[in-house]
Amino acid sequence: MTERQMIQEILNTVDVIYAFENVDEDAKEYTLLVTQQDNDNRPIEKVNAEIKKYFQEADFNYKEELNPTNTDKPADIRVVIKR
Repeated sequence: MTERQMIQEILNTVDVIYAFENVDEDAKEYTLLVTQQDNDNRPIEKVNAEIKKYFQEADFNYKEELNPTNTDKPADIRVVIKR
C-alpha cells in the first residue's frame, strides 16, 4: 500500500471529505484539507482527534490547524503530515 493509499484509507475510515492541498512525495509530506460531511454532528475537535490518532498509529507526524482561513478551498481542518 502506498502512502497516498494509506492516507486515503484513514480519511475514509473517519468518514470525512478531503483534498490534497500540497503533495511532496520525495519528502513524504502531505498537506490535506479536511471537511466534515453535512450530516456529521461530531464536534470538529473530536473529528480531529480521531484523524490524529490514526495517523500517529501509522507513524506519521501530524500538525493541524482548525478552521484555517488562508486556503483556496473552504475546510474545517488543514493537516500537514509527514513520515
